Amino acid sequence: MQTPDIHDLLKTRFGYDEFRPLQAEIIRTVLAGRDALVLMPTGGGKSLCYQLPALCLDGLTLVVSPLIALMKDQVDALRANGVAAAFVNSTVPPGEAREILADARAGRVKILYIAPERLAVPGFRDFLGSVDLSQIAIDEAHCISEWGHDFRPDYRNLHVLRQRFPETPVMALTATATTQVRDDIVGQLAIPRARQFVASFDRQNLTYHVRIKRGAFEALLDLLRRHADGSAIVYCLSRQNAEDLAADLTDEGIRALPYHAGLDPAVRRTTQEQFIRDEVTVVTATIAFGMGIDKPDVRLIVHYNLPKTLEGYYQETGRAGRDGLPSTCVLFYGASDRHALTGFIEQIQDETERARARHKLQRMVNYSQLQTCRRAYLLDYFGEAYDQASCGGCDICLGEREEFDATEIAQKILSAVIRTGERFGADHVIQVLRGGRGRRLREAGHDRLSVHGIARDQGRIELHDIVSLLEDAGLVGRSADRYRSLAVTPNGRDFLRRREPLTLSRVKPPEDDASQPPPGLDRLDFDRGLFDHLRDLRWRLAQARNVPPYVIFGDQSLQEMAHYLPQSRASFSNISGVGRVKLNEFADEFLRVIRDYAEPRGLAERPKTPARTRPDRAIRRRGSTYRQTLDLLHSGLSISEVSRRRELTEGTIMSHLERLIAAGETLPLERELPPPERLSRIEQAFADAGSWNLAPVRERLGDDFSYEELRLVRAWLDQQGRMKGEGADGNARQPPA
Repeated sequence: MQTPDIHDLLKTRFGYDEFRPLQAEIIRTVLAGRDALVLMPTGGGKSLCYQLPALCLDGLTLVVSPLIALMKDQVDALRANGVAAAFVNSTVPPGEAREILADARAGRVKILYIAPERLAVPGFRDFLGSVDLSQIAIDEAHCISEWGHDFRPDYRNLHVLRQRFPETPVMALTATATTQVRDDIVGQLAIPRARQFVASFDRQNLTYHVRIKRGAFEALLDLLRRHADGSAIVYCLSRQNAEDLAADLTDEGIRALPYHAGLDPAVRRTTQEQFIRDEVTVVTATIAFGMGIDKPDVRLIVHYNLPKTLEGYYQETGRAGRDGLPSTCVLFYGASDRHALTGFIEQIQDETERARARHKLQRMVNYSQLQTCRRAYLLDYFGEAYDQASCGGCDICLGEREEFDATEIAQKILSAVIRTGERFGADHVIQVLRGGRGRRLREAGHDRLSVHGIARDQGRIELHDIVSLLEDAGLVGRSADRYRSLAVTPNGRDFLRRREPLTLSRVKPPEDDASQPPPGLDRLDFDRGLFDHLRDLRWRLAQARNVPPYVIFGDQSLQEMAHYLPQSRASFSNISGVGRVKLNEFADEFLRVIRDYAEPRGLAERPKTPARTRPDRAIRRRGSTYRQTLDLLHSGLSISEVSRRRELTEGTIMSHLERLIAAGETLPLERELPPPERLSRIEQAFADAGSWNLAPVRERLGDDFSYEELRLVRAWLDQQGRMKGEGADGNARQPPA
């Protein structure tokens, strides 16, 4: 079978103009019959990596997922795009499950989702033997590893899939996995030669803030009111916290529902459904909430209590802005939460596990007390370097730095460290400085020291921040053991002895936590009034079809409609998220709303510049994969020679060519073109089809013309049109007339 063009499928089935980073390479890997391990953060586009290949392959794609709610969400979204998908899990009655499997056996289902437990159900392995299984996708693959954060024994049965189907490509996908977990995944699934793809952990559309937990409830109310247009999740430390906070918010006029593992399963399902369908916009929850939710338009994540680990924090904040639009993550930090978590940790029986938990909590505390870029700290934790001077997307980088005279307070802190014997951590020293009367402090006799209470006018969090600044300045150090004891360095003793003035610099927090995308992140200036009308229409359509609103269209699509104001089906088809099925089903109703809003206000349609003609900074970077391909082509190598030299498929090299041309590069393609007569026929077919999509062009030309050949000619025609100066009005990607 001739493989369809994946770029055409991306637009016609899923409505997108461009692949996200790594997606195209991952898709081509599985289409070439190879196994793959995909490590991609939440919101990075993992699902498309197996969903699109499923449309290119003849048989059935089997997706194993532990998240029942997520299965339904993804199947709803696939069906809305005209993809035959289904799921079989414990919520599906036996009779209905048999019908679904019969449809899959008859070829009427393209993608089938199952829970890992299904492999143990009598008869299911026989079913697998009766179908043409073309691809196996293992979602949340870290669950197979005991080293992972969510180990599930049922995942250990998945190795039978490789034994039963040794020639079928297996794709394992996860959002968080250390090197140790990745090695365990490929070993347990018996895919040792899987090509590994590790995407960046940098979620550029997320802005990170840490706030001192003082007046937290009022601050939370303010945050939720300023983000009232979107959905929010507020994470709490305990079930009781979640219930109390939901009740308090509701009393203040913000309808919120609690979610935790102690609630009746029916209540949890109802809460989740209401949240997904935008019937309730705020959920207060323990970490039990969120794993099974594919909701792309969560705009605010709040950690009302300190998380236990950076892994958990990163995963939970990752549930914001999965659609790529700007979203905000706020953490309230207070010492009481840290003490509560420390108490839980000390109850762990195994010493090794206890030490590991202490270390992870300390890294979380360090993050909360940073005076440097929070994004850089997060990425460093996951082994990724971040070399920007400012991320422009955290409270540290957004805030102004202010200098202050730290001479007196530094002398007090260093003196207290010395007087207490340099054997205690920052908490104890700060208690002494603030005049604390705790039992441990009194037993040590520290309530009788001359430094006791000499900084009682300073706040606890403020003193912690200054201790961190003194550490950065090299005046104090911390021990590497569990106690993190403070000690004054030789430089610190010199400072005390010489009594020199000391000026330190700290961050003045930004006054507004409103979501601001980091520099370089696109943000449309759309009409808010029209956006609200479109959102109302989306909600009504979703209600009528019994699906979540984002299954109709995501926020990004509505924002583009409210910016570009399309007036025709052709213009509407250029909106992100509008594929062939959604164009036919929804265009008329959305166009009616847009016209009714625009006409009386005198608003005109704005032409949308096709994605491939927009400036592309990625190829400009020295050493980028696109730049390497460009240099080899200009050195005289052919496309096939570049493919062999770089050990990449020719399809990947072609995608590089398309992106290079879109960015304005001129490539030596003439030597690659087919003979003149054949070239002329292809060019005429593009003109007759009135489209750059390859499928209708190939229908006119027949099987004698390959997709690869058509794709090359399309790239050349695109380049020729640009060189002639066509498209200056933003319509460069019109097929030749």
